[in-house]
Amino acid sequence: MSRRRPLVLGAVVGLGVLGAVAALRGRSSPEPVARVCTTGQVDPERLKTHVRTLSETFQPRDHQHPDNLERTAGYVADALTRAGGRVSSEPYSTGGASYRNVIATFGPDSQERLVIGAHYDAAQGAPGADDNASGVAGLLELAAWLGEHPPPMRVDLVGYTLEEPPHFRRSTMGSKVHAKGLRERGVKVRAMLSIESIGYFTDAPDSQRYPVAALRLRYPSEGHFIAVVGRTDQGELVERVHQALGVSGLSAESLAAPRNLQGVDFSDHASYWDEGYPAVMVTDTALFRNPHYHTPQDTWDTLDYERMARVVQGVQCAIQALAAPPAAR
Repeated sequence: MSRRRPLVLGAVVGLGVLGAVAALRGRSSPEPVARVCTTGQVDPERLKTHVRTLSETFQPRDHQHPDNLERTAGYVADALTRAGGRVSSEPYSTGGASYRNVIATFGPDSQERLVIGAHYDAAQGAPGADDNASGVAGLLELAAWLGEHPPPMRVDLVGYTLEEPPHFRRSTMGSKVHAKGLRERGVKVRAMLSIESIGYFTDAPDSQRYPVAALRLRYPSEGHFIAVVGRTDQGELVERVHQALGVSGLSAESLAAPRNLQGVDFSDHASYWDEGYPAVMVTDTALFRNPHYHTPQDTWDTLDYERMARVVQGVQCAIQALAAPPAAR
């Protein structure tokens, strides 16, 4: 399979890349991971059912509708329980209302753990099918797989509340509450994966945009790939997840870049960076591809559930690779 050498991009004035050096890695056809990955079946129709339910039955899912967010949390908790997870809630209050993260634990209570998370709220005025009912649907399918294939270490699946503005990057963001709690308890996190908008794909020419013009020279112009995005200093984690995603047969790309490059910290993984944990985002690139991003047109019928199922299978492979004992990694 073809391999691309890492691209090194210097500081670009006016394009949001600040600092001396940015390392950018991209391979359209990653080499297979050394360990054999056995993927479980992921049903596109089941993904569609979850996305449609979340984006229609529980709409709107923004901070001004805490009752709907609580109903959504209940839906997520019920599905995680049915999958065999040990389910708990992480409640907190802000602005006179109560909210909660939903956590499902699989595997033994090991010293280290993996955290896989997706936010279940949506931007104000948007049904939030891609952003981020798609990520939650993927999380629920991962739960079904983990329930049937217990991991060798602890894996926590977390549904976050209040990722969207006005809570984004604030202490009231659900993932910030969770990450801070882990750090205060001294919990060791081997890696965190944020599942953020994984359902919108298109083969149309020039359908993919980038925050820096130079990236168009390195990455596809069609929005047909899934991406793993992380920080420059965590490039090894970015590449391990990238290789795993490629096992599913879906085109995969990777980017390890400074946090201040637009979009690099646009999800829950950044909350774990703030607490010193390694973390990456798995994404269809959201606003850089999906014309319906944060609009009323972000509906369930605009997504590609066949390719979304492959993304979930790729994350299964990432979990297997990251959860393996050191000698097997």
